[in-house]
Amino acid sequence: MTRIATIFAVTLAAGIAASGVHAQQSTFSGEIMKVDEASGTITLKRDRPGTVGEAAGGAGEDFKVSDGLVFNAVRPGEKVRVTVESADGKMTITKLEKE
Repeated sequence: MTRIATIFAVTLAAGIAASGVHAQQSTFSGEIMKVDEASGTITLKRDRPGTVGEAAGGAGEDFKVSDGLVFNAVRPGEKVRVTVESADGKMTITKLEKE
């Protein structure tokens, strides 16, 4: 019986540890407002849910970029679809596609 309890405890501990490893991920569409290669960020204005191509009002959000080569491929005003993850407490673009 103690062997089963030990296996269960180890499995539970491994599951809890692994759940903390997964980063929060989100995919959304928006418009590039600013490209700042010096700081490694892109400012995006998210599209409003339920609308087609209409950006939400208000200021944009800054996101870190995981691949610096993206700076050569995008310009302010372009519509994009991005996947972002929380890495070290900062939202980071891990995938970017032009729409």
